[in-house]
Order: sequence, then C-alpha cells, then structure tokens
Amino acid sequence: MKKIIFTDKAPAPIGPYNQAVLKGDTLYTSGQIAINPATGELVLETIEAETAQVMENMKAVLDAAGMTFENIVKTTIFIMDMNDFGKINTVYGSYFNEKTAPARETVQVACLPKNVNVEISMIAIL
Repeated sequence: MKKIIFTDKAPAPIGPYNQAVLKGDTLYTSGQIAINPATGELVLETIEAETAQVMENMKAVLDAAGMTFENIVKTTIFIMDMNDFGKINTVYGSYFNEKTAPARETVQVACLPKNVNVEISMIAIL
C-alpha cells in the first residue's frame, strides 16, 4: 500500500498530485519549484536563491517522510538555461556529502510550471 506524504512546510500541490508517495521503503517526490510555503510567493531574485528554496522545499518533504538528503538515491534537475548549471550545481551540492551524493541527471527544458528556472525531483530509500 502506498502512503501519501504531505507537509505544510513545503508548497501545496498545484494540480492532481501529491508532494511525495512512499511505497515500501522508497519515497518518490514530485518536482519542487521555488515557492515559499509561508507566503505562497515565488523566490526568483537569483538562480542561487531560487535553487536554495527548491532544496529547502525538498528538505521539508523529506523531513515529513522521516528522511534526509542522505536517503536520496536519484535526482532529476530540470533547468530552463544550461548556462545556469554551475550556479544551480553549487547550491544543490551544498545539500549533499560529495562522497555519498545520489545519481542524477540534469536536463534543459523549454518551459517549467509558473515559468520558474529550476525544478528538482528525487527518489529516496529508507
């Protein structure tokens, strides 16, 4: 049986999906964008601030599932402009131990929800 994970410390879903689903020992997260859950506003001042908000939103979802970034085994990063990769990677990397960092792919896309610049989803194992 699957368990729906929800926290008010991350943005509420803006469509017919959940923040995360736990099935057995595996957590599948929906993509997070840079919505500040306290205000409902997008954090878009810089790509670094935007990425940090995405990671903080993901941290809240992980916390709600009783996990940390150490539980992450796979991430997917969607970005609007591959020229932002270095800045996004620096912020993203600050949330992981480089020796135990997860597998990952990064893809440039044509458009993201609410016209944000970065969206990240993750898979974690207990």
